[in-house]
Amino acid sequence: MDSLITFEAFIGLTLLNWDCVEVGRNDAANLVNAVFGARVMKRRKAVWLAGLAVLLGAVFSSAVMETARKGVFTPSMLDELVGDQGRWAAIAIYVSVYLVDTVLLYTYSAFGMPVSTTASLVFELVGAAIGVSLTLGIVTWEKVGMILFAIVMSIVLSGIGGFLAQRAFRGAIRDKSDDHKTVMLHGPWIAGIIFTWLAWFMVMKGLKSVSFITNLKENTFEDYNTLAVLLVVWGVFTMLISGILMVLGTKGTKHLFSATAIVGMLCLSFAFGQNDLANCASPGLSAFYIYQHPEETVGAATKIQISHWWLFGCGLLMVAGMTTKNAQRVTRAQVNTGSQYDQVALWAPGWCRGLARLLVRPEPSGLTIAPDPSTTEGGKRIHYDTLRASVIMAVSASVIAFASSKGLPVSTTYVTFAAIVSTGWGDRIFDRGDADLKLGRAIWVVTSWFAAGFIAMIAAGVVAFVVFKLTWLGFVIAVAANLGTRFYFKNRADRHEAMHHPKQPKIEGETSPSGDDSDDDD
Repeated sequence: MDSLITFEAFIGLTLLNWDCVEVGRNDAANLVNAVFGARVMKRRKAVWLAGLAVLLGAVFSSAVMETARKGVFTPSMLDELVGDQGRWAAIAIYVSVYLVDTVLLYTYSAFGMPVSTTASLVFELVGAAIGVSLTLGIVTWEKVGMILFAIVMSIVLSGIGGFLAQRAFRGAIRDKSDDHKTVMLHGPWIAGIIFTWLAWFMVMKGLKSVSFITNLKENTFEDYNTLAVLLVVWGVFTMLISGILMVLGTKGTKHLFSATAIVGMLCLSFAFGQNDLANCASPGLSAFYIYQHPEETVGAATKIQISHWWLFGCGLLMVAGMTTKNAQRVTRAQVNTGSQYDQVALWAPGWCRGLARLLVRPEPSGLTIAPDPSTTEGGKRIHYDTLRASVIMAVSASVIAFASSKGLPVSTTYVTFAAIVSTGWGDRIFDRGDADLKLGRAIWVVTSWFAAGFIAMIAAGVVAFVVFKLTWLGFVIAVAANLGTRFYFKNRADRHEAMHHPKQPKIEGETSPSGDDSDDDD
């Protein structure tokens, strides 16, 4: 048994690396969607810039790690339930989580479907713990319920915040986010709100454990009225931005909302590094800690602090995953779902499109308040303008940062997707063109989120039971199932890609008629 524990502990570290790449393919790909959809930056450059912010966020990650590792189930109960096999049972749970998570994330990414790595890990831990212990009592259902409630509320907050902010800002800017006079008039106060918003949530909420931030908060927000301080900060930002625009002239107004979008992307990436990185790393590192400290109880592995060097390495692997073809598919699908273009390259089941037709009633395109569809000088479609990209990033970053400050592992995927759809609704993009296809895709994505939770829990339970009971043979069977499932769905996804997203011959000065150019970095 000792040799098996040693082997599985090192396999856990290997699977940790693999899982980080898969997280990069899917969840982390959401970090650049808004900036890339607005063509503020090329996707490859945006990925590396966001990756730096992810690594920085990992340095400040804190409370969320304990929620992910200790809150979902009670490892100390394993000693009571399985006796002297408690250490092996815990390692079997953590390794099984990765065996399921790697293939689940890969499959969703291959089909261009965003899925929550956080929610997947929570359900996998629940399923694996039950599969090994064969009792529901090992799961801390109150904590699981709190996490799921936080995830749902983050979607609601992101959706409502995105819709209201987009409708308010669009009412002022309309379709003139590049017009000098309009931006000079409304740009400073809008950008001031965005920067104040980000500063409050990112600094005062996301970094509240930093001593300097704690002192600053005590000497300002706690000594004076919080609303009054925020109004002063907003006024300062507004005046500074107004002065900068006066100096830079048309060059400044042209790039104002591009700058706010990039800052929002950096803040979202920072918040992601605080939240999701630790969730991904904790099972493998907990398994390795159990191997390293045989004299301690299984429950002690949930109380360790994850080294920032480990998180740094995990961040690098996530960035590598963000550069893959599957990550591009995820980006393309999300961008097209919220695109202001009438015709987009998407796929959704017939029943989703039928349901969408009941929810939207397309009207003449003149009623939309989104900018008219346009392209870059190189012929690439601009799926939404920089104002909307800024709102998507600011709302998403704020919600994630707030959750991190509360120690809740919410989903970056769910939050950003909700912001993309809700800001699109604020711009009335579902009032024209392929409205049923875009909204149908959104319905399909949300449905797949629920399916992923059940699949993750059941699959992890079965895998953990097989690995725990059959030891070496069980591990071989589980790995074979992982690779076989991965191979099967890879072929299906590639056929799906060729059927619904065929490569179009490029003609100089034109874009693909299907709009399937959003995954091209060049």
